[in-house]
Amino acid sequence: MCKSFNGKVAVDNISIAQPKGSVWGFLGPNGSGKTTCIRLLCGLLRADAGEGQCLGFDFRQQSEAIKQHTGYMTQHFSFWQDLTVQENLTFVAQLYNLPKPRHLVEEQMETFGLTLRRYELAAALSGGWKQRLALAAVTLHKPQLLLLDEPTAGVDPRARREFWQMIHDFSQAQGITVLVSTHYMDEAERCDHIVYLAYGRLLVQGRVDEIIGRSGLQARHSRLGEDVRQHLSALQVHNDIETATFYGGRLHVIGHNARLLDAALQRFGHHLDWQAEPPTLDDAFIALELNCDGDKG
Repeated sequence: MCKSFNGKVAVDNISIAQPKGSVWGFLGPNGSGKTTCIRLLCGLLRADAGEGQCLGFDFRQQSEAIKQHTGYMTQHFSFWQDLTVQENLTFVAQLYNLPKPRHLVEEQMETFGLTLRRYELAAALSGGWKQRLALAAVTLHKPQLLLLDEPTAGVDPRARREFWQMIHDFSQAQGITVLVSTHYMDEAERCDHIVYLAYGRLLVQGRVDEIIGRSGLQARHSRLGEDVRQHLSALQVHNDIETATFYGGRLHVIGHNARLLDAALQRFGHHLDWQAEPPTLDDAFIALELNCDGDKG
């Protein structure tokens, strides 16, 4: 898929193959092309070039068919604020002309824990309950593909955890393929597979362990103590160190060559007591972005 806006490339020849019934994380910095990709997949945008299928339909020629089998939850929950929970779901059922709408609405309210809130106005719901209502609405027509664009932004940690449990339960029970865009690394690690974009380009895709393993990174942390912070600036400009950060009272550094990394760290003294640790998904993505920045320059 390729897509540009006013001469600026938003999606640069991206191809994604998703197995049915899996949960995919869609990650990348702001402006990386995540939302544009999602809108291309569900037929809301037309690609400038490229060929491919979504749910067996040509994404350039059969966008209406794709829409009928896709649920799309936007960054800003789309429902009617002055209608109740039940009225919102009933209206969506009527839009899709679904058979037995009353039964379907009752089923969705039970599935997503909304039964006791059926008469509450959507405007009066908290962020977590609005999230549930939006998810119930976009899955009412039993889609084969569910696209969620940063669905947990602005909700509390408990609501986020409950939401992800619902996503996995729903995907497994219905055999639905789910693609979720997110900025949170802990959410990415909940996904079966990950796609990472930057500058409209696909940098990597695969399982979490595969992506970390392919990065070839080595990670080290220092002893605990505020006094170790004084070494941060020197570490950040060292040629054999990819990145250096200070958080949790420790220095954290990553590099690609264990021997060169350890040799570099020893120059800062044994008193820092450097210890090896497994690289994280965050480490892998930061390294990818740095390499991508270098390629652009």
